[in-house]
Amino acid sequence: MKLHGYFRSSASYRVRIALNLKGLAVEHLSHHLRKGEQCAPAYLAINPQGLVPALESDAGEVLTQSLAIIEWLDEIHPEPPLLPRDPLQRAKVRAFAQAIACDTHPVQNLKVLTRLRELGLPADQVTAWAAWANREGLSACETLIAGEPGPFCFGDKASLADLCLVPQLANARRFGVDVSAFPRLLKAEAAAKAMKAFADAAPDKQADAE
Repeated sequence: MKLHGYFRSSASYRVRIALNLKGLAVEHLSHHLRKGEQCAPAYLAINPQGLVPALESDAGEVLTQSLAIIEWLDEIHPEPPLLPRDPLQRAKVRAFAQAIACDTHPVQNLKVLTRLRELGLPADQVTAWAAWANREGLSACETLIAGEPGPFCFGDKASLADLCLVPQLANARRFGVDVSAFPRLLKAEAAAKAMKAFADAAPDKQADAE
């Protein structure tokens, strides 16, 4: 398999964690987002959205969108499971993951911030926008798991929720958000980052890290 990504991409970070948890080896292919390499014709032929990650299977099939990739990996390599067996808990985990991947991350990603700069917003306002998006999203996530047993987001095992949470907290810190306001999220993050699969997937551990 080949994973097209970028060290700082939180969506790529999620998939790296999943691959590590499943013990799957891949070839990592980096596309420098700040240099626009994701918009090169050769990459657009792989993912017409011009986004990372994209995963090429051993059979040459291409998958895009991090949550779709992770759920596919979970289905073909079911151990350890990344979604609970109980339908209600599974829905809760998916809802938490989507709160980050669909409603928080997209409005503070590079594409949006670049557009805000193009529209004339000064750098400090662009950063403030990204910080606001992270605070709002993470505040909701803190409430979503307030009553859930730990130490992870949903119980004593890492799930899809944790794969989304850890990269998003990294983003929040990068934009200057005081994450001490989210003690339940930090508890889950600490449990996750103690695992080798999460630690090895961290941005600063990647070959293309700057």
